Amino acid sequence: MLRHLPNALSLARLLAAPVLVGLALTHHERAFAVLLIAALASDVLDGWLARRLQLQSAFGAMLDSIGDVTTLLAAAVGIAIFHTDVWHEHQLGIGLVIGGWLVECALALVRYGRLSSFHTYASKAAGYALGFFVAALFAVGFVAWLFYAAVVLSLVSTMEELCCCGNCRSGGRMCTACGGFCATRRLQIGDLDVRLGCCLS
Repeated sequence: MLRHLPNALSLARLLAAPVLVGLALTHHERAFAVLLIAALASDVLDGWLARRLQLQSAFGAMLDSIGDVTTLLAAAVGIAIFHTDVWHEHQLGIGLVIGGWLVECALALVRYGRLSSFHTYASKAAGYALGFFVAALFAVGFVAWLFYAAVVLSLVSTMEELCCCGNCRSGGRMCTACGGFCATRRLQIGDLDVRLGCCLS
């Protein structure tokens, strides 16, 4: 039963997204905040369990990525409805994060026919920063340094994933050589040979 737990958590997060949107549209802020924070916590927990129990899989990584997408969109709807001041005052930063993510998703769909699942360190850091910011926003209010940290890390992650999309043939599938998730090994920029990401187990 434990071997299904990481994917079950990812699936629960995926299914929670339309419920979150419904709660936002009907202005149930407390219920929205509680469910959103639980969904964000499950994002940390499912990955930790998969690594701890050695249950990583291409399907699990894809399910996790889709869950992240739906949670991010639901969180954006909630911010627009419940924190309109934050949405309007910081629309440039929010737009850059969402816009960069949409561009990467579009490129991945064109190149691989599906969302990418690179799971690089930058994407993990950006995911945690966004999660902490959103959780803090609904729990205690707007925290400026968390917001700016989340924006910067998200943009770094987006640039890295765009490079990965341009150089990695698998799109983040399990690497048969090392058993990790295949991200871009090298990127040639002029005379520089730069290593981006790594194989993450």
